[in-house]
Amino acid sequence: MIDTSRLMVSVSGVRGRVGEGLTPEVIATFAAAFGAYARQRGPGNKVVLGRDSRVSGPMFHRAAAAALQSVGCDVIDVGIAPTPTVQLAVEDLGAAGGLAVTASHNPIEWNALKFIGPTGMFLDGDEGREMRAFLEGEIPRATWDQLGGVTTDEDAVERHLQRIFSIPFIDLDAIRARKFHVALDCVRGAGGTIFPRLLDELGCRVDAINLETDGRFPREPEPVAENLKELEALVRRTGADIGLATDPDVDRLSLVSGDGRAIGEDYTLALASMLVLRHRPGAVVTNLSTSRLLDDVAEKAGVPLVRAPVGEINVARRMQSESATVGGEGNGGVILPDVHLTRDAPVAAALILQLLAETGQGLQSLADSLGRYEIVKEKVARPSQPLDAVYDALAARFPEADADRQDGLRLSWPAEKKWAHLRPSGTEPIVRVICEAQTRDEAAGLVETLRAALPV
Repeated sequence: MIDTSRLMVSVSGVRGRVGEGLTPEVIATFAAAFGAYARQRGPGNKVVLGRDSRVSGPMFHRAAAAALQSVGCDVIDVGIAPTPTVQLAVEDLGAAGGLAVTASHNPIEWNALKFIGPTGMFLDGDEGREMRAFLEGEIPRATWDQLGGVTTDEDAVERHLQRIFSIPFIDLDAIRARKFHVALDCVRGAGGTIFPRLLDELGCRVDAINLETDGRFPREPEPVAENLKELEALVRRTGADIGLATDPDVDRLSLVSGDGRAIGEDYTLALASMLVLRHRPGAVVTNLSTSRLLDDVAEKAGVPLVRAPVGEINVARRMQSESATVGGEGNGGVILPDVHLTRDAPVAAALILQLLAETGQGLQSLADSLGRYEIVKEKVARPSQPLDAVYDALAARFPEADADRQDGLRLSWPAEKKWAHLRPSGTEPIVRVICEAQTRDEAAGLVETLRAALPV
């Protein structure tokens, strides 16, 4: 049995620090279990394998490929590619599943496996439990004459781009006519495989940094405002219209306005949704930790906003059930069903550029039109005891608030336009405390109230 005490195991993946909890043996065991599960579920025995650019990626990529072959899976290798590209390849090629070797926004010492089902979506809770059952018994290995093979797929990124260019409300000629000047930061992740081609096709003039796909991240890889100083400076130095920043596996996008200021990742989904709802009104789905900016966008468009537990698959599944037009997460992750039920930074970039082209406004002007809330996020070490008693006490302390227990505890005061969310992270050994209000002092006060309620 694998010692999971130093790993983060969630419904759709496993991650850890390289050389500590996460080793080639761990990767091989999980990959073999996933391959056995995928073969049993079908269709067929093909599994797509891709990775981001992390230094440990080649080692884990090879371990995963060998493990998949050992259970009789034929590996379709897409190499270094965005996670949404890997997910789309699963669907396009009719594979039984896919594995993405990526720790997404985690620091450089982390890596992970993400498990993708035959629809190209991450495994949900039930699927994840079914897959992990293979870890608890003896994984069925193939005999010498039933081992899987390996082929390469060099067209996965091109198919991804064509999906984006086929979005009904993306007017390629209108975007090209604007000749946008874009500053780009791909953090030396997998974004270098797709963003230069995307922006070239959209007629943009690009000044870029960190396009190398060597995984030597020059900054903390999460594309939050405090990590984008170099991109802000690039925008100011070059006079770019907009700055785009993504994370190592290219599912999140953050924006820098033309005056060289990172506007906050919550604006990505809000502005992308504004564009989509101009063309196709319908339900919007997001998670419990996303800014009220999206509530305002949905209200102005006259459409419902539905909230789901944090996690891409939770939002995607709710989008399916609601027949949502657009959705995603406030961390810069936009999901557009026209392309796929997957967070996708290149899709988000195309939608934002289309919005700029249609309105003739600059990014800062559009952001200002949405107004602003103050959001404060804290990380607290996860206590050893369950948090249910904390949730109960906080809900009782604020009986006037709307309480949502789908994922931790979310308290909201709609009339006062503020909310607070307390939940254990699925990707780090921490508890996340996120609060939003109309003033920073009020949001910070809510954070301290929740923090004080946590056991030491």
